[in-house]
Amino acid sequence: MSTAPSPCRLLVVDDHTLFRRGLVALLAADPGVQVVGEAGDAAEAVRKAGQLQPDVVLLNNHLPGATGIQSLAGLKEAAPAARVILLTVSEDAEDLQAALHGGAQGYLLKTIDGDLLAAAIRRVMAGEPVISPEMTGKLVTAFQAGRANGTAAAPADPLAQLSPREQEVLAGIARGESNKEIARHLDIAETTVKIHVQHILRKLGLTSRVQAAVFAAGRG
Repeated sequence: MSTAPSPCRLLVVDDHTLFRRGLVALLAADPGVQVVGEAGDAAEAVRKAGQLQPDVVLLNNHLPGATGIQSLAGLKEAAPAARVILLTVSEDAEDLQAALHGGAQGYLLKTIDGDLLAAAIRRVMAGEPVISPEMTGKLVTAFQAGRANGTAAAPADPLAQLSPREQEVLAGIARGESNKEIARHLDIAETTVKIHVQHILRKLGLTSRVQAAVFAAGRG
């Protein structure tokens, strides 16, 4: 008899108490998410992350003292296995880039629907990146502008480093497909796709699927 998967253990970080508690109440209704802690600033977030070792940290950027983006390194050190989602009002492409560069696996706007937020948390726990649709175009534009200005260093022909199969997997990532979907389309095992993804990130000098998707989009 199969058992249900364990719920995602979530730490919620936001300095607005009413908003934070509203989030907790909203997410408590989803059986796939278990809120294990709350924090109101970056220092408390790092301390709670170290104590609780959550699966995912839902992190507001505009916090008193250090911002959410500035606290990413501390959170990663305190809870290395935790994945971080920025939940913010900022639609600034620079904030988005800084969050992803700092190791965040997600960047969502606070206008997101509650059901979509819970689904995004579960996706991040499963290893998939999540970005609000409103921000995707800005990310690609910023990436392309950086390449035009010579600020995005890259090998002369980075795709030449990838095998034909790895290029097919990269194309799937660019389409926003999960490992399971890529495996189905290419008729290979999902574990094989995971290995290809690891090789792609290593060869291209990237650290996340989000960066791989942006790289692929920038290459057309």
